[in-house]
Amino acid sequence: MSALHRLAREAGLQIDWQDAAGKPQRVSDDSLRRVLNALGYPADDDQEIADSLERCRAPETFFSADCGDPLTVPETGGTDQAELVLEDGSRQSLTLERTEHGLRVAGIGTPGYHSLTVGGCEYQLAIAPARCFGVSDAAPGRKLWGTAAQVPSLRGSEPRAFGDFGSLAEAVRGFAATGADALAISPTHALFPANAARFSPYAPSSRLFLNILFGDPALVGHPLNEDAGPDLIDWENAIPARLAALRKAFAARSDGVRQAVAAYAKEGGTELERHAIFDALHAHFLDTGANGWQGWPEEYHDPAGEAVARFAAEHREEVDFFLFAQWLAKTSLDAAQRAATDAGMAVGLISDLAVGMDSGGSHGWSRPGDLLNGLSIGAPPDPLGPEGQDWGITGFSPSALRRTGFKPFIATLRAALDHAGGIRIDHALGLSRLWVIPHGCPSSEGAYLTYPLQDMLRVLAIESHRARAIVIGEDLGTVPQGLRPQLEARDLLGMRVLWFERKDDGDFRPPSQWDRQAVALTSTHDLPTVAGWWSGHDLDWNRKLGRTSEENAGEERSRRDWERGQLWHAFTVSGAAEGDRPAPDNTDPVADAALVHLGRTPSELAIVPLEDVVGLAEQPNLPGTTDQHPNWRRRMPESTSDLIARPNVARRLERLTDSRPRRQKPQ
Repeated sequence: MSALHRLAREAGLQIDWQDAAGKPQRVSDDSLRRVLNALGYPADDDQEIADSLERCRAPETFFSADCGDPLTVPETGGTDQAELVLEDGSRQSLTLERTEHGLRVAGIGTPGYHSLTVGGCEYQLAIAPARCFGVSDAAPGRKLWGTAAQVPSLRGSEPRAFGDFGSLAEAVRGFAATGADALAISPTHALFPANAARFSPYAPSSRLFLNILFGDPALVGHPLNEDAGPDLIDWENAIPARLAALRKAFAARSDGVRQAVAAYAKEGGTELERHAIFDALHAHFLDTGANGWQGWPEEYHDPAGEAVARFAAEHREEVDFFLFAQWLAKTSLDAAQRAATDAGMAVGLISDLAVGMDSGGSHGWSRPGDLLNGLSIGAPPDPLGPEGQDWGITGFSPSALRRTGFKPFIATLRAALDHAGGIRIDHALGLSRLWVIPHGCPSSEGAYLTYPLQDMLRVLAIESHRARAIVIGEDLGTVPQGLRPQLEARDLLGMRVLWFERKDDGDFRPPSQWDRQAVALTSTHDLPTVAGWWSGHDLDWNRKLGRTSEENAGEERSRRDWERGQLWHAFTVSGAAEGDRPAPDNTDPVADAALVHLGRTPSELAIVPLEDVVGLAEQPNLPGTTDQHPNWRRRMPESTSDLIARPNVARRLERLTDSRPRRQKPQ
């Protein structure tokens, strides 16, 4: 093996990999050098490679294990005496066992984050429960169901230009009354409030804080006075208008609110203060064309620098506004989760953790050492994307996670679980590996970077139990061999989607053959709705966007007609439907049957997107598009309470509830 390849493997890069078709692929040496350079391991000549190998082999200082299982740490200083300091501060003196692999630490029975000192070396330990908090813990012996919603799409009892956490609180109360135990929501991470063009929930500024646009001023006595808005959200005008409403609430805040914000700011400390300063700086420099902190004057690149401190002092009112807006968003989202649990939901809100963040955002500015600098995340070329994908976001550096005892990952999980009974991890394959691309290069010149899967799963288990929250891993796409069993062993629920649950011959699987330890879904925000698929509306979009040629359109239509027959047959066999197959434009019976079919699966949790509850044809997002499709702009046709009251929807939800064990109504 060449020195370059040894370095690549030590740095966690996969030189050889299999594509979506199962065909072996190899990363070129030039691509390896570019990725290694971005990771901080120069590899342009033999000396650089040798130096990088030396740094790459730095001793590990972080170790994880399951409760009660032994672990091994390096032998240092010739001693076998150690001191264990548990997270609660209690101390224990230990005598470790020498083995050929190092010093063996007997099983530690207390879960948490501890430290072990041996011969002057301190090791960080994460001791985890064997599995995550599960549905069986939240609701023993029951199968649950819930819905999924894009927060901005919601309408409430009061007209608003887009849905927010106030609309969400109304939605959870409405669905709880129908028998739902969960409501999965789109990501609520902090975006770039000064830039109305940046509304995608999957390219956040920071995952540690919230989107302030979702805060509900009505909670502090300042109801919004907005028009209901069109069917497609006009973000360009709606965002400035909402910010203006938030500023009015800020200006009129009571002494009680001032005290609550001050206490919140004190608890949030430096991280929260810096995020508020970032938002103020971003707004200040936006007119100069700077979309991220890299475009600011050099003296503002250091969050602890003199120029930033001077700016914060001179613009204290603006910084305080963003602190207030963060507090209001958190207070509003907490209220929505309380509404869910008070109404009897066993889980309540399920937050969505985006796979990464914009490198020009708040996290990249305040904590650049946490991230993959010079690299973006994406996907290699495959049949659906022959050129590959570059998502324009970055993620955590694996070496930084180990070096910091996984503190950035822990903080991110806690932020997501602070106001939820569950979490959905977007692109959960990233717990094992991510396709990373050097800036300025095509996706085809990227490589898979390995992540410390077992360490991350153990951290997830610790945090899910502390929050009493279930964990869902989006395991769709090209899944590395052996990953799903490892996720299942930790009680991470996979995602099983109706469109993909098929046998080798193309037939749809009967409900009895769906996985128990999974979330069953009719669809996702990136896929056709039931009505859209049945009517062929998704095929219309493919043709409109030029993804399907006119000569292939007829073949697509013929195949879809055959698939309709297969799906309706599966519905009739499962008892979810009866009678002749409906025409393509008669989608209501298909939506009815899809929900019952889903409800009869053994999956511990069934989630039906709100679009399928209502029977809508349009999907929230069409991957691979920007302006060509109105992504993240669609709104529901009526308020949630009015939608639920529609006779066809009420009947549909009643049949879904009947297909799953009913939960006991709170007394």
